[in-house]
Amino acid sequence: MSIPLILASKSKPRRDVLYAAGVCPTIRVSHVDEPAALEAAARESGVTVDDLTIEQRVTILAGAKAAAVHRAYRDVAATASAATGERVIAYPLRAESVIAADARAAADGGDAGAADAASIDYSRDEIATTRDFSGVDMPTVTEPITNIIAMQPGLTRSTVGPLIVGCDSMFLLDGECYGKPHSVDVARERLHRMSGATGELWTGHCVIDFATGRVARGASHATVRFGEFTDRDIERYIATGEPLEVAGSFTLEGFGGAFIDAIDGDPHGIIGISLPLLRRLVGELGVDWTDLWNVARGEDLPGVLDKDGNEIPPKENVHQPGDGWVDCACGRKHWGTNGASGVLLARRDEASGEVTHVVMQHRAKWSAEGGTWGIPGGATADGESPIEGALRESYEEANITPEDIEVVGSYREDHGPWAYTTVFAFEKPGHEVHPRANDDESMEIGWVPIDEVPDRKLLTAMKTDWPRFDARLRALAAAYRER
Repeated sequence: MSIPLILASKSKPRRDVLYAAGVCPTIRVSHVDEPAALEAAARESGVTVDDLTIEQRVTILAGAKAAAVHRAYRDVAATASAATGERVIAYPLRAESVIAADARAAADGGDAGAADAASIDYSRDEIATTRDFSGVDMPTVTEPITNIIAMQPGLTRSTVGPLIVGCDSMFLLDGECYGKPHSVDVARERLHRMSGATGELWTGHCVIDFATGRVARGASHATVRFGEFTDRDIERYIATGEPLEVAGSFTLEGFGGAFIDAIDGDPHGIIGISLPLLRRLVGELGVDWTDLWNVARGEDLPGVLDKDGNEIPPKENVHQPGDGWVDCACGRKHWGTNGASGVLLARRDEASGEVTHVVMQHRAKWSAEGGTWGIPGGATADGESPIEGALRESYEEANITPEDIEVVGSYREDHGPWAYTTVFAFEKPGHEVHPRANDDESMEIGWVPIDEVPDRKLLTAMKTDWPRFDARLRALAAAYRER
């Protein structure tokens, strides 16, 4: 298996450069306060920010972004490795009633799974609707949850990787450093100055090996010579929105590319990530560049189906390692080539210790079974255990901060080629989680009184499992009080 790479940026151009080069990264935005990071670095060096060279600035910010994501992944790994309780594994396809139903359907030339889906009145997307196994006596195995850390690949057992990459770009013109303009007026003023001029685009890079903590840093730069902009060119370019949120107010691969007359240096660095430099930095950490390849030549991005089975993902939807449909033995398609997982987080009453609320996700309309309620989660990425994947996904989707929760058990529904793991967790004593929708996969996220959960229009799998999940959460809370 390839070594996973985590890109500490939501930049689509950076991600596209990597993907075209055979590397599909996991995206984790750093949320670094860039001015504060520069101020801190300058203060530590006994200088002002104005005294920092452009190379120093982009290298500092790239390092700050990579370090922030490194800390976030350490929090995920620490919470996962501290998990307690039991892991229950259920095998619905081994149940006698399911085997018999599938055999009858096969004899009739039909599909038992599709018949189940047809009975669901709130979703027409049969291909992605989980079969309803309510009332099925499923064979189960119970084991210590620590087995999932000791026996399965994950962050805590990794000897190399994942590699975390942070980048930052700035443009130098007439001795002045430019980042993103953010406003029309600033972009207009800069573009007038850039017309017919020559500047330098610098991009800092920082790579951290999660397994070892080793760090490699560097910066690329290229000289850029611009053609002449007319006032009309500038206004039309600004109207596209492109120059507002890119370093230097221009792009090589977009609308602005036609106004770049010449480049001396690394063109990938202008786009935001230098492949040659990144290859050298990865090599410094003892990793071959080709060990990062996880995309086949010419491979297309898998789409996300809406409830009518159409591939129309939202504009900002980003494919990551582990995303993709699996043809399951249950007769359906499931999302997650490595399986999927989510966090069922419960809040307990301070006085009684009883469960009062759980965090629920109102699923976006474009998703499979869109409009239903479930728990935040998603596909397990390469190099993650199911618990780690659930913790990462629940933070990215719902702002469930792993450092504020403790894992107390899990439930894995195993279909053979695919499985979903529900991770049971409580807020740590004295800690509070403030859930919110962090991306476009949710219409809303929030605490729901536990007694009101059955009143919601639930995802098929959640509707099936909720009675046993409810009972288990209450039992876990009772056991927690007795510690």
